Amino acid sequence: MDLLKSITVAASGLKAQAGRMRVISENIANADSTAQRPGADPYRRKVVSFQNRLDREMDAATVSMGRVRRDLTAFKTRLEPGHPAADAQGQVKLPNVDPLVEMMDMREAQRSYEANLNLITATRRMISRTLDMLRV
Repeated sequence: MDLLKSITVAASGLKAQAGRMRVISENIANADSTAQRPGADPYRRKVVSFQNRLDREMDAATVSMGRVRRDLTAFKTRLEPGHPAADAQGQVKLPNVDPLVEMMDMREAQRSYEANLNLITATRRMISRTLDMLRV
């Protein structure tokens, strides 16, 4: 039945976006962290990828969270000679996390999550109405 297939596809989208939101939350939580010792690297931003999967039982193309890779952009630096993680020049490496970008990514993931949830709700309503019509 195609309605069950649409629920399967939307549920996989829910799970993938929930994973994406977890990674984004981790990025936001570590946006101000620094390294433990001078010269060490601070937290590096993580980026989620998605991949298509074939659900053979339902014969449906679904999505899942793929690899979580590290963003290789350069770290920000700030002059703080008294900081425990400062190098010989007094520079402290800061994470390559931009909270504004993370909030925009979070909003996009939230919208995708809501769209998948709305699809499941609408499909469940259609199934319920079909069953109601068959009972009469």
